[in-house]
Amino acid sequence: MSLKFSPVDVFEARHNAPGTDARAAMLRTIGVDSIEQLIAETVPPAIRLKRALDLPAALSERAFLAKFKQIAGQNQVFKSYIGLGYHDTTLPPVIQRNILENPGWYTAYTPYQAEIAQGRLEALINYQTVVIDLTGLEIANASLLDEGTAAAEAMHMLHSQTKKKGANQYFVSEQVLPQTIDLLRTRATPVGIELVIGNHRQIDLSNEGFFGAMVQYPAADGEVFDYKDFIAQAQKNNVFVVMAADLLALTLLTSPGELGADVCVGNSQRFGVPMGYGGPHAGFFACKDQFKRVIPGRLIGQSVDAAGNKAYRMALQTREQHIRREKATSNICTAQVLLSVLAGMYAVYHGPQRLQQFATNTHLLAQTLEAGLKKLGVEQTNAHYFDTLNLRLESAELQQALKKEAEAARLNFRYFDEVRVGISLNQNTELHDVADILDVFAKVLGKEADQLAEAVAADELRVPASLIRSSEYLTHPVFNTHHAEHEMLRYMKQLENKDLSLAHSMIALGSCTMKLNATAEMIPVTWPEIGGLHPFAPIDQAKGYEQIFSDLQAWLCEVTGFAAVSLQPNSGAQGEYAGLLAIKGYHEARGDHHRNVSLIPASAHGTNPASAVMAGMQVVVVKSTEDGNIDVADLKAKAAQYADNLSCLMVTYPSTHGVYEETIIDICETIHQHGGRVYMDGANMNAQVGLTSPATIGADVCHLNLHKTFCIPHGGGGPGVGPIGVVADLVPYLPGHAVVPVEGRTSGSVSAAPWGSASILPISYAYISMMGGDGLKRATETAILNANYIKARLEPHYPVLYTGSHGRCAHEMILECRHFKKAGIEVEDIAKRLMDYGFHAPTVSFPVAGTLMIEPTESESKAELDRFCDAMISIRKEIAEVEAGRADAKENVLKHAPHTAATVLVHEWTRPYTREQAVYPMEYVRANKFWPAVARIDSAYGDRNLICSCTPMEEYADQQEELVQADKGPSY
Repeated sequence: MSLKFSPVDVFEARHNAPGTDARAAMLRTIGVDSIEQLIAETVPPAIRLKRALDLPAALSERAFLAKFKQIAGQNQVFKSYIGLGYHDTTLPPVIQRNILENPGWYTAYTPYQAEIAQGRLEALINYQTVVIDLTGLEIANASLLDEGTAAAEAMHMLHSQTKKKGANQYFVSEQVLPQTIDLLRTRATPVGIELVIGNHRQIDLSNEGFFGAMVQYPAADGEVFDYKDFIAQAQKNNVFVVMAADLLALTLLTSPGELGADVCVGNSQRFGVPMGYGGPHAGFFACKDQFKRVIPGRLIGQSVDAAGNKAYRMALQTREQHIRREKATSNICTAQVLLSVLAGMYAVYHGPQRLQQFATNTHLLAQTLEAGLKKLGVEQTNAHYFDTLNLRLESAELQQALKKEAEAARLNFRYFDEVRVGISLNQNTELHDVADILDVFAKVLGKEADQLAEAVAADELRVPASLIRSSEYLTHPVFNTHHAEHEMLRYMKQLENKDLSLAHSMIALGSCTMKLNATAEMIPVTWPEIGGLHPFAPIDQAKGYEQIFSDLQAWLCEVTGFAAVSLQPNSGAQGEYAGLLAIKGYHEARGDHHRNVSLIPASAHGTNPASAVMAGMQVVVVKSTEDGNIDVADLKAKAAQYADNLSCLMVTYPSTHGVYEETIIDICETIHQHGGRVYMDGANMNAQVGLTSPATIGADVCHLNLHKTFCIPHGGGGPGVGPIGVVADLVPYLPGHAVVPVEGRTSGSVSAAPWGSASILPISYAYISMMGGDGLKRATETAILNANYIKARLEPHYPVLYTGSHGRCAHEMILECRHFKKAGIEVEDIAKRLMDYGFHAPTVSFPVAGTLMIEPTESESKAELDRFCDAMISIRKEIAEVEAGRADAKENVLKHAPHTAATVLVHEWTRPYTREQAVYPMEYVRANKFWPAVARIDSAYGDRNLICSCTPMEEYADQQEELVQADKGPSY
């Protein structure tokens, strides 16, 4: 017996699922001899990379975690009292372990298929209720990307709603957070909005040019202003008002809605979400009911299912404006679901009393600190405040001496205006922390600080009496029930059990790339060295992050072929926008301000035209041919027609139809010949990595969906990360930042934090580290193998709409389902029936209405692919029964799908198919049945009767009365 040493802990073998024997069997089914033959018949030779990716050798999971611990250990986690919208907080361990670290929550997809997403949807309803209650407004969405982008979305929405003809001015208080002002500048300029930044107590809003105004509550320096007179002046002049607010402060302060604000935005970070060096965090957006048809992002509403039971779903008429393409006022197609769930659960667990006590403690410790500083002779200038003191020192030299002493004590304050110091306390601050701060000041001033025995016992808040909150909030039972850990644990588990995730089965969503989110990749996310840093902490405290950013940027440059990468955009939509701004900046630097035409294929995702309009561009649509490709003749004609004004082409590769278009190099060269640049949508990078690259194809800029190709989880609909790579001459036009400047860049920011969602970048870092260049290439090959295997198995049953010249698809394919309409079967019926088989539906009706787009990814085994194919083939047979008249056209398993346990546990079964056919359509389902929580949802009912918060108390009272009567028996 010959023994040979061979590594066992090889991560690639766990990520690329099909083993050697399975791959051989799949290749036989496809009809090729090797993976090399399949790739040669799929990927055009002209775009193939000429060399292997130059990336570090792959690490095992154990080796990676050891190495990354050293990298993260370079970060110094000081106690940060910088404020500016970011505060230390604690995520309760029961929530951290059972949601943030639980694949049942973080691997779920956006809740388009609501019947198998009721848990997440209820959690989002809770979050929306928290925001509605605390802001005092009538409606709130399911979160936006961060506070700055939420503020920008509010500005755009109100601009679209003003009735003041020609009004393009937007007043912004100078006391709005600096990163928000920076982002507003970025978003205002391309669409012709003029920002007027100044003192809200001095501005005259009677100028007819104003359509809106924005203030901060509490202000950036901590002052709590009473905005009643300001809002009254705005209302008198038909000017909309946006208030950016702090949710914790609103437990003590009069709500923006009660003050008369039209919109309230902010960040829910301090509700248990770590600072994470800037993100991800759930921005919130609440508004008056009059804006419910135009609110940006996603809105969760209540409806009923086929049995008349309460059920949640995304409110169709209000979700995702980008579906309106170039007519949209927002390009947002995502939310921060996982983070909004965490923030909502934080409120559920603590309830209104604990939340208010957190706020009270924070405020009283701020008063204690103020009293101690006063004894030391330090001037505090905020007349009214919640958690932030604004200190004026005697000199700039003293400010610098304080900074040095504070950092030596591992404390971070905010330093501004040469002699100003800001100190923002938080709900983690304790009395000894206040004593530590006072000790630092005492040392610098050469004085002795008093010993603190207890916090100040104040009789009143340091806010105007008119702003002390008297209205109730979070009165719903969900916020007053689950305060014991057992109750909370069981509530979260109850919700988790209603949701189908990758923990249950493959989610074969085309374009969305639901691949493995490996546990080893996720582990560092909750390390304090990753989560504990404030985004505006001194750079020298974040050496670990600096290495993560530097390595990841270099690796992504190698993968894309580009010169530089910006990690700032915190979603794919923001990446698109940032990429277009880079192109716009390039043209304008050359004096070509007139170049504003963006050519966009008809098949493009709706965010493409929406982003182009937001960037101030004119959209010109390029036709598609019958085989689904870009109509090159039409593109060349339009490129020539608009040559003088051509800014760019937006293109997805492989195409949205799942094909490597062989004309792509010619297409890019045509745009360049006419002075334009090529923006490539990176949605399908999972089919490029290691085989080709955006730069090789001829693109100038590309955004990358790290939540797709590079393994950051979808989190039930967010977070996402959308960094952009660019060629050398576009580098100067990448995003900058007002608070943490980037050398050589003068452009404004596109996200509130300098590096966007920094704390989840370790996931992609881990993926690349453990795969290596060869592993990444094999992942792409395996994704193509898995897709073509599904195609080979399903094509005899469902026509595949588009293929390449050799009959191959890329990493995804579109199944034709429109012909089933003749038998009365819609593509939605197939999607809902798949739930009975234990699967989430593929992408429905995108990019072609009435079709299914399937992407299996490289992470699914042959056994799982076969299980999915068997389910699809079984459903095709069920359709055939209807087509042949053997099953009723309306009373059949497809039309009634999905089937809940309650549906089949009725005493008398009257449907023309058996209960067994309904819920156990194949033998494998018996062993691992996933029961949808509700029957098919009536979305139209929910649209007509929009309810976007927890069920009203009156309905609970009605239910209780029904239960009482039921208990009294039928004779009652």
